[in-house]
Amino acid sequence: MNFLIILSAVTMLLLLFLKVPVFISILGGSILYFVFNPGINQIVFAQHAITGAESISLLAVPFFVCAGTFMNYTGVTRRIMDFCSVITGRMTGGLAQVNVLLSTLMGGLSGSNLADAAMEAKMLVPEMEEKGFSKAFSTVVTATSSMITPLIPPGIAMILYGCIANVSIGKLFVSGVGVGFFLCVTMMMLVSWLSKRRGYAPLRTTRMTAKDYKKVVPPAIAPLCLPVIIIGGIRLGIFTATEAGAVAIIYAIILGFGYKDLKVKNLIIGLKETAATTASIMLIVASATVFSWVLTKERIPQQLTEWIVASIKSKYVFLMIVNVFLLLVGMFIEGNASMIVLVPLLAPIAAAYGIDEIHFAMMYIFNNAIGALSPPMGTLMFVTCSITGCKTKDFIKEAVPFYILLFFDLLMFTFVPVFTTGLVSLIY
Repeated sequence: MNFLIILSAVTMLLLLFLKVPVFISILGGSILYFVFNPGINQIVFAQHAITGAESISLLAVPFFVCAGTFMNYTGVTRRIMDFCSVITGRMTGGLAQVNVLLSTLMGGLSGSNLADAAMEAKMLVPEMEEKGFSKAFSTVVTATSSMITPLIPPGIAMILYGCIANVSIGKLFVSGVGVGFFLCVTMMMLVSWLSKRRGYAPLRTTRMTAKDYKKVVPPAIAPLCLPVIIIGGIRLGIFTATEAGAVAIIYAIILGFGYKDLKVKNLIIGLKETAATTASIMLIVASATVFSWVLTKERIPQQLTEWIVASIKSKYVFLMIVNVFLLLVGMFIEGNASMIVLVPLLAPIAAAYGIDEIHFAMMYIFNNAIGALSPPMGTLMFVTCSITGCKTKDFIKEAVPFYILLFFDLLMFTFVPVFTTGLVSLIY
């Protein structure tokens, strides 16, 4: 049977490398196990594929995707960007600082790093180039700052991880706040340092008047309250993480009609986009559930746990190996796909070493975020470059300081657990 497992895994990876759609790749590997294993009724294949997408917790995915889509049609992005300009206007780097802070704040509204990257590449990069920023630098800042989005609640990656590993989504949301803002601060420091060296000027050198603040700040307050409402409601037991998604949709619709920017036509378009995005995620979840069942039936996670724990005595060595492995995987495989396949294998091993489940989860999600930026298949890199017209080689060259920063942050999250668990311990 081990031969069948190897055959299934190799087939799946081969299909992924050939850029076959993720859910077909995973299903393709799983089907081989059932076809060449006469002792298993093939109806089990269909049963697990269906039940894999029926988890109540997964309802949070379409809810938050829908809320984020509606936010894009409410004029929220422009209001948040004006607010960011007020906060960072006098900082060295100007619009680059706005870019980073906007990604952080929009992470609490959209939950999708690709949507955030595409939106900022269209809105901010042309303005940054007009202010004297190079195309490559503007594109890199946009792509890198978009990594923060899945780390800020309600990131879809945290919802999926919580469902797969049976970890509290509410605690992951709280941890994501600390991790996301730490990444935001360190990235803004790097942007400031690079901007000083290159002579990128602030947006303004004078203080804003009270009239200017009154014009920009109040319109941004209501949207910025959404993450507070979500986390506060979950922590106080008013609603679950799944129900929080429904609350977010209602809140987005109220904002849209309150600002008079959301039309019935936009609602219909938003629902269509939500259905398409949710379908793609659920197909991956359903197919990966089958593959996870195959691994569990053959006791692969248990055997792997026993072997690794017996071979590696230090949990810190284990964490370093996992980091290197996930960084390599992230260069070739989409984050959600790798999460659904690898988390059932790695999470039990981390637990055997006594590693906090929230700590390991955020470390894993951050590795996935780096993978989305890494060549040769970094989705964030290709999305932003295709929109801005930046050459890939220029992007990679310009991104070197940011890669160094990301590796430093990864070490902090790996070996200083307070960054991932401190806020959770404080609130819970």
